[in-house]
Parts: sequence; structure tokens; C-alpha cells
Amino acid sequence: MSLAAKKNASGPATGNKSSFFRTLGRQWQLMLMSVPILLYVLLFNYFPMWGWSNAFMDYTNMKNVAKGITPYIGLANFEWLFSRPDFFQAIRNTLAMSVINLVFGTVSSIVLAVLLNEVRNRGFKRTVQTVTYLPHFLSMVIVVSMAQNIFASNGPVNALLMNLGLTKDPIFWLGEGKYFWWLVGVINVWKEVGWNTIIYISAMTAIDPCLYEAAQIDGAGRFNRILHVTLPGIRSTFVILLIMNIGHLLEAGFEIQYLLGSGLTMDWSRTIDIFVLQYGTEKLNIGVATAAGMFKSVVAIVLLLGANFLANRLGEDTLI
Repeated sequence: MSLAAKKNASGPATGNKSSFFRTLGRQWQLMLMSVPILLYVLLFNYFPMWGWSNAFMDYTNMKNVAKGITPYIGLANFEWLFSRPDFFQAIRNTLAMSVINLVFGTVSSIVLAVLLNEVRNRGFKRTVQTVTYLPHFLSMVIVVSMAQNIFASNGPVNALLMNLGLTKDPIFWLGEGKYFWWLVGVINVWKEVGWNTIIYISAMTAIDPCLYEAAQIDGAGRFNRILHVTLPGIRSTFVILLIMNIGHLLEAGFEIQYLLGSGLTMDWSRTIDIFVLQYGTEKLNIGVATAAGMFKSVVAIVLLLGANFLANRLGEDTLI
């Protein structure tokens, strides 16, 4: 191989490295500003992964644990975990509530964003935005307390239904499991719809106004302009958010299920996070609790990569 050929063969890699270091030197202030965030991520997101080793240890014998003896048992905790009906029940509940939250949350956020985008009165628009995103800042304890009063047997929801003649007797919303998933979905939408709408409104402001003018000249009404200009304009934002949300399908929440649930609705309210809490703190089976959390994290990574790959194959914007 000639000298020129050798230079061409090794040139791109060396050029990329030198270009990276030149960029790093020019932007050292930005790199320095990112150090605290990098340390935070490493300390609180990656360093705790060392605890995954607990999933392969035996913590059932508390006498040995007190002596500092935790024998390695391989995949025994995972085998025990996947033989438990209550764990599969927790997976079912988590997926059901996650899908309900994803569908209701996404649709309501897009609809509200489109409606606000069509409002021409700035004062009314800002008022609606403020009212809808304020619940995001409320503590989940306050939100659940409000929901318990609203959906109580003598609460306003039952009173309204009986006054309208839709029901003769009060509905036991908080004590029947068949209502629990939908209550969680309604509460989450009320709490987060305004906050999630901000992202879509920001995406709509980036749409070229000339597209609306051209569509109007072509005779498109307001609905057609929404259908053919607004919605395609926020498609990339929708896809990115959808990929991120699919990666969190096994994170239906913890606080709302733990606070709103009861012994009557345990079969519908127990999520993977509550399962981990019960086995990790109440039953002191740290190995099984860690195995359940590890399973959730691995599945989340697989779902995220799968959704990203599918979006890439369809020609949409991706995270990676």
C-alpha cells in the first residue's frame, strides 16, 4: 500500500478525533457547566446499579444477613419471582394503567394544544393555560385527597349522576377494582394535561405561518388546516415523546396507586413499584425486590430501543 493510501485509510479516524478535541477546546465553558449534571447522573443513576448484585444473593435467612453472610444463588430469585401470580398481576396492572395514561394523556394534550392554538384572544388563552397546568405543581397527596372527596359515595360525582337520573344508588368508585384503572387515568390527565400541552404548543409555534396562508388560499377551512398543517407539523414531536413514553410503560406510577388503593382494590392497584416496596421493606426479601426492579429496568430499555428502531424504520425522527 502506498503512503498516500495509508494516509487516506487512517485519515478519517484521526480527523474525527482531532475535530472532537478542537470542538472540546473551543467549548470548554459549556463542558465545564455540564460537569455537575454528569456527576449527578453518574452518582444517582449509574452508581446505584451496583445494587443489582443483590438480585443474585440470598437474603431470606436473616441470621446469616445479620452476620454479613449473603450467599450467591444465581437466578433463583428470578425463578421464584416468575412463579408468583401476584407478580404477573402487578405486571398486568402496571401495563394497563400505563397504556390508559399514555392514550388519554397524549390525546388530551394534543386536543387541548390544538384548541389553544386556534384561540386568538391572548388573555383567554393564557388564563386557560395557567389553570390547566397549575395542578402539575400540586402534591400527589393533595390530588388523591381531592379525588377521594370527589368520588366518595356522597361526593359531587355521585350526586350529579343521581340528579341526572343516570344512577339510582351511589357508585362505590373507590372500593371496586373495575373502576380503579380508569380513576387513575382521569386523575393523571387532570393533573398533567396542561403541563404536557406546553410541549405541543411550542412545536406549533415553529410551524411556518405561510403554510396556513397557502392552505387558506386553497380554500381549506379551519378544520382542514388543523388536519393538514398543524398535526403534520407536530408529528416529529409526537413521535419523540411517544418513544420516550413507551420506554416508561412499566412505570405507571407509585404514589397515586399507593395512596388511592386499599385492601378492596389491591388486586387492581398493585404495580411493580408497590410489589418491590412490599417485598423489600415489609417482607425484607431484598433479593426478590431487586430482581423485580431489575426486570422492570431491562424491559424498559428493550421497549425504548424497540420503539426507536421502529420509528427509524418508518422514517420518523428518533432519539438515537
